[in-house]
Amino acid sequence: MTDLVVRKIGWEFDASVPFMWQPANPNFGLFCNAFTFIAVPFERYIVSAVRMAADRLAESPGVAEEAEGFLKQEAQHAAAHRKHMLALIDRYPDLEQCYADACAAYDELLRNEPVAFHLAYVANLEATFTPLFKVILDHRDSLFGGGDVRVASLMMWHFVEEIEHRSSGLILCNHVNPHPWSRVKHIKRTFSHVAAIADAIATVFDEVVPIEDRGVSTRELLSGGFLTGELKHRLPILRRRREGGGAPTIFQPVPTADLAKMVWRLALSQTPYHDPADQPLPAWAQTWMRAYDDGADMTTFARSSSTTGR
Repeated sequence: MTDLVVRKIGWEFDASVPFMWQPANPNFGLFCNAFTFIAVPFERYIVSAVRMAADRLAESPGVAEEAEGFLKQEAQHAAAHRKHMLALIDRYPDLEQCYADACAAYDELLRNEPVAFHLAYVANLEATFTPLFKVILDHRDSLFGGGDVRVASLMMWHFVEEIEHRSSGLILCNHVNPHPWSRVKHIKRTFSHVAAIADAIATVFDEVVPIEDRGVSTRELLSGGFLTGELKHRLPILRRRREGGGAPTIFQPVPTADLAKMVWRLALSQTPYHDPADQPLPAWAQTWMRAYDDGADMTTFARSSSTTGR
């Protein structure tokens, strides 16, 4: 079982937080803003799904303990991202529709599907986080550098803890759905549902937030092929066309080899016998955890990330 630590950090966000908090890479900043609006409803969904399975999970003390730690960490994430979300809603009140629509989509899913489906959904999505967030944390200086330190620090904390509890979703899912293929058969529905929520959020972003405040089209950014699009932009002919104009892609600072490994590991994360516990991890995650244990101010830790560890 994973030894999870529940960290309570005094996050504070207000109207001074800009929507375009990462002007050096508006695409990456917009990706993180959308992540906030997805994270709060998704973690609310996780809590509901795990509570639905409480009787089954209680059959094993170890699994029940894992569930408790997992929910406590996710509750902290939801509370922190809610503060960031509300700060953006203060600037653009109509953004609240993003949250309402995403919650409604998850509530409908909870009503219409059995608990086994919900735990598979959680396990499938959580399995993608380690390869994705490893790349982000490995290249944190180029991706977060020059951005608002409050938002950058929030994202770094969340990504570190998602890697810390990388196996939790699978542990709970496997207890209720012991055969690996019972999870895999729900992959298409999982990611179709997530994509629909992301598209709805992107549509509202583009309607509500002026282009000068977001820099790029959110719908184009979050389209289903954004990762393969990243790789296509590495082709010499397309790279030459982009030179001298246009905003950088989300992962433009990331070397092509690292990006290709991430895409490959994302694909592997959905195979029946995949175990997130076996995945390569960002060394810097341990640096972040040590800093927390030493009492550092984690709400601004992004400011010192380039000088703290690999």
